[in-house]
Amino acid sequence: MSKILDAVHKTAVDLNKAGVMDDMTMREFDALCLPSVKAYSAADIRRLRGRLRLSQPVFALYMNVSKATVQQWEQGQKKPRGASLKLLDLVDRKGLDVLT
Repeated sequence: MSKILDAVHKTAVDLNKAGVMDDMTMREFDALCLPSVKAYSAADIRRLRGRLRLSQPVFALYMNVSKATVQQWEQGQKKPRGASLKLLDLVDRKGLDVLT
């Protein structure tokens, strides 16, 4: 998050705690502040798996996809979407511990 967005978010949290901003509005604001998820190329996925020192089958287990899916991602035949893309982003930014 940028410094400005971070400051605005902290203000919104304080407003919520003070009862000025309701919980639903706070959840909507939180959703707007989520980091964007980058697109992962085949090379990016291979590099990430290599950095984690995992085989394709083990990486697939962590990602809850088939080994064939990981192979297709890494060969550029398929692109990760939805929850898989979000998981890749989380693992890339925070490591495997976020999944255990």
